[in-house]
Amino acid sequence: MKSISKKSIIEIKKHLSGNPNVLLLTHINPDGDAIGSLLGLYHFLKLRNFHVTAITPNDFPEFLRWLPGSREIICFVRKKKTVRVLIEKADIIFNLDFNDPDRLGEMGKMVEKAKAYRILIDHHPDAKHFADIEITDITVSSTAELLYQILNEIENKPFLTREIAECLYTGIMTDTGCFSFNSSGSATYRVIAGLLDAKIDKDRIFDLVYNNFSEDRMRLLGFALKEKMTVLPEYGTAYISLTLDEIKKFNFSIGDSEGFVNYPLSIKGIRFSALFLERRDHVKISFRSAGNFPVNRFAEEHFNGGGHLNAAGGDSFESLDKTIGKFNSLIKKYSRHLARS
Repeated sequence: MKSISKKSIIEIKKHLSGNPNVLLLTHINPDGDAIGSLLGLYHFLKLRNFHVTAITPNDFPEFLRWLPGSREIICFVRKKKTVRVLIEKADIIFNLDFNDPDRLGEMGKMVEKAKAYRILIDHHPDAKHFADIEITDITVSSTAELLYQILNEIENKPFLTREIAECLYTGIMTDTGCFSFNSSGSATYRVIAGLLDAKIDKDRIFDLVYNNFSEDRMRLLGFALKEKMTVLPEYGTAYISLTLDEIKKFNFSIGDSEGFVNYPLSIKGIRFSALFLERRDHVKISFRSAGNFPVNRFAEEHFNGGGHLNAAGGDSFESLDKTIGKFNSLIKKYSRHLARS
């Protein structure tokens, strides 16, 4: 992990002095790292009597709603006028777990035009440089891990409460697939040790996140694996595709497809996996790889996306059939790279 600039910490502390209006934002379709980081920082600032508001662009998964403070999060798509005013009046805006204002959806332009001091905390590559302070580190497991280090620098005394620790642990756990990827550095486990010292129950957290799905979600997973998974052993690749009608049939809720893309990697010889979800106006795509195949570059170059070496996402604005056809053509071109990964 890179050392955090002391200048950045001094600037953050300076702008937090007084009684500023603080907004915390994270990306559209927020995941465990996004919500864990959002709420971890929310509790940290609340305990220090800051006027702070947490906002997401749209809804977040049901399996994260147990997190302390989740009911205080304002959803932009439900309260657009309220959020617009909050952004206009904000003194400081923390941007968590994303580095491109487009990842805020409709809120992106509002944040770019805002008079507020913008602080970016993130672990993704290729930042768009829209913030006044950027603290980014692509070597850390998650934004939650990076935030832990930042808060440790801001506060010169123990800062962890059980609520903060639960949120940050959830962020790290989910963004590493329960420590199965993006988690080979020893610094990650030193952070985990610090969180465990705050008396969190890691087994309870795992249970609430991964054993808290609906029956519909489990049946959708079974359908996806049995009926909609295509395996291309000659290319070390497998993918799952789900149409809008299929998703509706299983009463799909935000977060129900979480983790689906990882299952094909359990097949012997499969090094690259993709999940295609048809939406009303586009196809949402998730990519995962094992080894050194850079799915972030693959997503960026071909599917308007990006992410990490082994975990990335993208979008296609062609039909589902054309998107899968394009993917199959590309896999043939990348076959040598996949064989070496």
